Amino acid sequence: YVLTRNCEPVEQALVELWHADQTGTYDNTGFKLRGHQFTDAEGRWWFDTIVPGLYPGRTRHYHLKVQRPGGRVLTTQLYFPNEPENNRDFIFDSALLLDIAAASERKFGRYNFVVG
Repeated sequence: YVLTRNCEPVEQALVELWHADQTGTYDNTGFKLRGHQFTDAEGRWWFDTIVPGLYPGRTRHYHLKVQRPGGRVLTTQLYFPNEPENNRDFIFDSALLLDIAAASERKFGRYNFVVG
């Protein structure tokens, strides 16, 4: 979700996501595994994508930009819980861990952004 500081949903917030492929490689020519969504009236956003691979020096993560209509852009990353590389990654922040739940044969990750 994208929420205000008063926990109200933010409709039409822009959420951009990009990440490496399963081998830990970013596609900087065709720009695959990159996209954006706008939140719905309840502040919800979602992507159907893969879990990115590892690359030297980093743990698994998604890059994100979040912007409420007319607001400042928040640029951040989201991380996966219980990853062995989390504690070795110099950028890792445990406050940015996805809440991962099993959903049949897939995983469902959740994170709430609070924007000013």
